[in-house]
Amino acid sequence: MENPRPSALTSYIEASKPTDVLAQESHHHALAAQVLHNLQYQHDWSQLQIHTQSPESGKTLPKPLVSGLPPQRIYVHPDEQIEMLKLNVQEKDVASEREWVLPTHLRETWSLRRFAEVFDAINQVPPALDHAAGEKHYTRRGGIGSRRGGQRVLLATVGDDSTVVYYIVHDGIVKPRQN
Repeated sequence: MENPRPSALTSYIEASKPTDVLAQESHHHALAAQVLHNLQYQHDWSQLQIHTQSPESGKTLPKPLVSGLPPQRIYVHPDEQIEMLKLNVQEKDVASEREWVLPTHLRETWSLRRFAEVFDAINQVPPALDHAAGEKHYTRRGGIGSRRGGQRVLLATVGDDSTVVYYIVHDGIVKPRQN
């Protein structure tokens, strides 16, 4: 009996795995590739990239991170939300921003120290891809659309059944949104 063909996700992870990494790093890279695949094919993100080196210092990151451009804004700072209401600007009218994504597994234990190591290693905004050099982190109207609120990552938690859940994690305290 012939073995079944690997799934598209398994094939993608195997094809994206670097050959010069240790077994532990390979697991982290496979997790990052799985999250990248989910963002690209389930959530329509573009300009996705896996980062293993800090753009800030060039040192190896604590874990591989993914960066990319979501189809719409992930987070609106409370001060920006007030400005948008005053100017009658809809969230869909504001440009999306490149985001950092931190791939994790549900069984991983995270501490404030581990999050701090990640935040210390990254810039506030991920670097643009080479082919996206013309990409702008721009404002569309009256100061709206520029990044606010300090550093943040989108925590991508992968479950044993391959379900991916996303949470916004800020470096520090951010005042809550107005409803």
